Amino acid sequence: MLPREELLKGVENRDSVARVIDQAQQAIKTWEVVLTDFLSPPELAEIQRVFNRLTEVQLVVWGGYPQAERQRIAIARSELPLDQSQVSLVAVEIAGNFLFDTASHRDFLGAMLGTGIVREKTGDIIVLGERGAQAIVAPELVEFLEMSLKQVRSVPVKTQQIEVTELKVREPKKKELTTVEASLRLDAIASAGFGMSRSKMVDFIDAGDVRVNWKEVTQASSQLKSGDLIAIRSKGRLEVGEIAVTKKDRYRVQLTRYI
Repeated sequence: MLPREELLKGVENRDSVARVIDQAQQAIKTWEVVLTDFLSPPELAEIQRVFNRLTEVQLVVWGGYPQAERQRIAIARSELPLDQSQVSLVAVEIAGNFLFDTASHRDFLGAMLGTGIVREKTGDIIVLGERGAQAIVAPELVEFLEMSLKQVRSVPVKTQQIEVTELKVREPKKKELTTVEASLRLDAIASAGFGMSRSKMVDFIDAGDVRVNWKEVTQASSQLKSGDLIAIRSKGRLEVGEIAVTKKDRYRVQLTRYI
């Protein structure tokens, strides 16, 4: 048995983590691969942190393509073989002429949920401009969506399954930069990376709009390390790269900003 209550101490996404712990118990008991629903980045990060302490089970996380935000987790006993191919998901195309009635990510998601499906069964949605969108979903939804999803905004659409390899994923725009700071404080590094004043960054941190590795951080003095991912609501993401100490005992930090 997994130490359920001990694993849940201090977690933010308690319901999600508890559900996955229960699924891991099932995987241990049945010797089968158990799949979660699609999870958000904060949920995924917290679940991976919790499960890093365990040796009884292994996880494989996959959302259809490398940069996918919403992903499913396959869980199995450590003794069993496990890979991405066991994370069951499919892609659908939502095709229509959106030239005169542009639809956003929210529009496509709203239309999908309007058919009666739940968010947990849907992964990422890739908006293709005037041609429509592509979405990643649980396999059991395909037939239902093909029959039920007929309109997005005012535009008639045709929904059909496509190969995951047909997803038109755009590489994220990114900007490489270097900053030299007296410390590795969150407010110092993030203000340099996002190109804003330190006081403005502190306002974002105090308001709870800043996450480090998808966990909300409200201390401006929090220390960063190489590999950390900083996300600010509506401002994008910043990855901390290589850190070197200069001759004057300052920190030269390589940063990648995703726009």
